[in-house]
Amino acid sequence: MVQSSFMDAYVKSEFHQGLTTIEFHHPQSNSLPGKILDELAKAIHAAGNDEETRLILLRSFGDKAFCAGASFDELAAIGNKEEGLKFFNGFAQVINAMRICPKLIIGRIHGRCVGGGVGLAAAVDYAIATEAAEIKLSELAVGIGPFVVGPAVERKIGMSAYSQLAIDATRWRSAEWARKRGLYAELYNSTEDMDEAISRLVFQLMHSSPEAMAELKKVFWKGTEHWDKLLHERAAISGRLVLSDFTRKAIESFKKK
Repeated sequence: MVQSSFMDAYVKSEFHQGLTTIEFHHPQSNSLPGKILDELAKAIHAAGNDEETRLILLRSFGDKAFCAGASFDELAAIGNKEEGLKFFNGFAQVINAMRICPKLIIGRIHGRCVGGGVGLAAAVDYAIATEAAEIKLSELAVGIGPFVVGPAVERKIGMSAYSQLAIDATRWRSAEWARKRGLYAELYNSTEDMDEAISRLVFQLMHSSPEAMAELKKVFWKGTEHWDKLLHERAAISGRLVLSDFTRKAIESFKKK
């Protein structure tokens, strides 16, 4: 096991018989501060470069929210465009790490996804979820917009569904809504049924050709070669908007709830 801990949050990787499981946790509904984002990107790169790893499973800790997205505490602390770019570029680094990783990544989505959490669900290669895994892109409600995760979400569910999520930023969409639009490949009533389905798929893929899976991954992500530049540019937009008076007030209002 390789583990990087900071306060009560962590990212850890566990390897077992060809499967590397990457788990992240933050006490605030598995939100994503910069440190978590950095560790996630590093863990995905490491697993992708590990010759013994044939498959990656991405999951978060607990049984409530899968991921609450950006950390409001860190958003509120951003003082200039450079700091804003650095923070939002953390999301870009994670998505790009998943994009270029030569191993297939399965997502275990056990609960609600907000903002960057929806981006993670969209960037895995195959997401298996429970009916508790509602989604929301809340960025516009705080004056930012889902610019960095947008390409990953649009790629998975299409511009129409993505624009609906981005515009109606306070509305939860059901897990079934997400499944019908392709964000989730499979949906289950319970975590037990979800984990059984994940075990079945892991067993199947462990007996598949690593070379064939790597070539499939290239096909799946064809046309995204420019994302290093694109997501950096999108991070700069969010990094600028987060400094606005509108966003400052909105973030403080959300933190008080």
